Amino acid sequence: MTNRIEEEVIEQVRNNTDIVDVVSEYVQLTKRGRNYFGLCPFHGEQTPSFSVTQEKQIFHCFGCGAGGNVITFLMDIENLSFQDAVSKLGSRIGISIEESSSDHSEVKAPVSKEVSIMKKAHEFASDYFHHLLLHTEEGENALHYLEERGFSTEIIEKYKIGWSLPNWDALTTLLARKGMDLQEIEKTGLIIRKENELKYFDRFRGRIMFPVLDETGHVIAFSGRILEKSENEAKYLNSPESPIFQKSQVLYNLDKARLEIRKQRNVVVFEGFLDVIAASTAGISNGIATMGTALTSQHITKLNRLTSNVTLCYDGDKAGMEAAKRAAIALQAQNIQTEIAIIPDAMDPDDYIKNYGEEAFRTKIMEKPHSYLSFMMIVSKRDKNFNNENDTLQYIQEILEILSERNSSVERDLYIRQLSQETNVSEDAIYQHLRKLQGKKAKQVKSEPSIPQPTNQEMTKKKRTISADERAERMLLSHMLHNAQIIDIARNNAGDPCFIRDAYEAVYVRLTGFYEQYPDGDYQRFLEVLNDAQLRNIVMEAALSERDPEHETEEVMDCLRHIRKYRIEQQIERKLHEAKEAEKMADMTKALQLAQEAIQLKKSLATFE
Repeated sequence: MTNRIEEEVIEQVRNNTDIVDVVSEYVQLTKRGRNYFGLCPFHGEQTPSFSVTQEKQIFHCFGCGAGGNVITFLMDIENLSFQDAVSKLGSRIGISIEESSSDHSEVKAPVSKEVSIMKKAHEFASDYFHHLLLHTEEGENALHYLEERGFSTEIIEKYKIGWSLPNWDALTTLLARKGMDLQEIEKTGLIIRKENELKYFDRFRGRIMFPVLDETGHVIAFSGRILEKSENEAKYLNSPESPIFQKSQVLYNLDKARLEIRKQRNVVVFEGFLDVIAASTAGISNGIATMGTALTSQHITKLNRLTSNVTLCYDGDKAGMEAAKRAAIALQAQNIQTEIAIIPDAMDPDDYIKNYGEEAFRTKIMEKPHSYLSFMMIVSKRDKNFNNENDTLQYIQEILEILSERNSSVERDLYIRQLSQETNVSEDAIYQHLRKLQGKKAKQVKSEPSIPQPTNQEMTKKKRTISADERAERMLLSHMLHNAQIIDIARNNAGDPCFIRDAYEAVYVRLTGFYEQYPDGDYQRFLEVLNDAQLRNIVMEAALSERDPEHETEEVMDCLRHIRKYRIEQQIERKLHEAKEAEKMADMTKALQLAQEAIQLKKSLATFE
C-alpha cells in the first residue's frame, strides 16, 4: 500500500508548470520555430535531436525515442518516483501535496538493488559524518580546524562536510546494525574487506569528509582530508571508482550549480572541489569541478547541455596552465565559447582568496578572464626567448595555427598586431605566413576524400525505419491512446493477442487497466503511471504519430487488417518450415498435411487484397 496524490492536484501541478522552464534546468535549449531543441540528456549525441513543444507541454527525442511530459521528464532525469516528481514540481509553484491511501503503482524507474544499497549506504554515511563534526566532542578539533581555515557554519552545512572517527570500524559497525549488505557496500570502497577474512573495516578514518554528489543530489563518493600531517598517509583519500561513481562523468557541485549556470548562461570549471567551495564564499555560485581527472568528453557533453559558455579557472602553476590548455582545446573543439581566468603567482583559487580576499578574486580574476586566443598566447610564450630565432618562429607558428582555423577578420588583425609587437616581426610578414598556412590547409582538405555530412535538420528528423506491420501497430495504439473505445473495436476484430510485438502488447494490457481506473484519462496521464521508460517511449512515438480523427474507424480497421495479414504470413512461414523438417525426418504424411495447411492459409490472404 502506497500513498497516492489526488488527481486534481496532479492536473493542477501539470497545468501550472511550464515544461520549457523545467527542462532548461537540465538541457540548454534553443528555440527554432515553435519548438525548442537541445542535446538529449538521455543519450550521447553531438547534434540536437531533443525537442520540447511548449504548446503541447511534451518532450521527445528523435534519436533515442525518449519522450513524455514535465512529470515523466523529472522522473527519468532524476530517477524519482511519480509521487516524488509531482511533489518536487508542486513545491516550485507553491502547491502543497496532500496524499491519500491507494494501491496505485508509483514505482521509481528501474534501479538495480546493488545501486540502491550503495547510495543508501553513502547517504547514511554522509549524515553520520556530518553529525559527528557538528554535534559531538570527537568532531570539535576538526570543526575548529575548518573554522580557522575560513569555513563558516553555512558552508559546512551547505556542502555537508563531516568528520570520520579514527576508529577502525565505527561506520562498518553502524552499517551492519542497519542490516545493510556489507559485501555490496565494499564494492564502493566505503569499507574494505580484510585479507583472507570475512571482516570489514572503514576506509576513511580520522579525516574531514567532503561528500561527492551526483547531478541529482545523491551522495556517491567521498574525499577525506587528513587533519594532522603524516608521512605514512596521503593528505587526501578519495573513494575509488565504483558502479555509482565514475570520475570521467562526475562534476562536483553540479547539483547545486545547475540553476545558477542556466541563469548566468555560464559555468566556471575548477580543478578541485575545495576551489569550488572557496569560490562560493566569493559569490561564485555557478562553479563545478572535476574529481581528480582531466575534463572528459562526458563532462563536456553535460556542460554543453546547460550552456555554451565556459570559464576555466585552474591553478596558476605550470601544471595548472597546461591542464587549462588541454581543457580549452577540448571545449573549443565542441564549439563552446571558452574563457580562462588566470591565477597569478602559481597560486590556486583557494590560496588566492585566503591571501587577497573574496572581492579581489571576484573583481580581479573572475570578472577579467582571458579569451581563448589570448590565453593560448600566454601559454605559448612561457619558456620562450624572443631573442632566439627558433623560439620566435615557433611561437608565431603556434598562434597562426589557431588563427587559421578562425573566421573573424577583426580577431586576426588584433592578434597579428600583438604578435608583431611581441616578436618585432612585421605584420605583413606574419600575414603572408598566415595565408600560406591557410592555403596549405585548403589543399589538404581538397585532397581528403569527401564524406557527405548530414544537415542539422536531417539529423534532427532522422528516425528509426520501421516495417509496415509495426507502423500498423503504432497507428492502432495511437488511436487507442486518443479514444478508449478503440480498445473494444480491436478486441472484437483483432483476436488475442491484439498486437504482434510483446512491447506493444504490454502497453496495450496496461492501457486497458488504465482506462478502467481512469475512464477520462489521456495519454499524458497514462505516461505518468507507466514505470518502464521503454514502454513510455513507445507510447510517445504512437501518440505523436499522424492520424486522421475524421476517418478513425477506417484507419483502425486498416491497421487490424495489416496485423491479421502479418499473422497469417507468419503462420505460413512457420508451417512451411515445419513441413521441411518433417521431410527430413521422412514423415511424409505430416509434411503433406502441413503443406496443405500452408496452401489454405495462402488462399485466405486473397481476402486482404
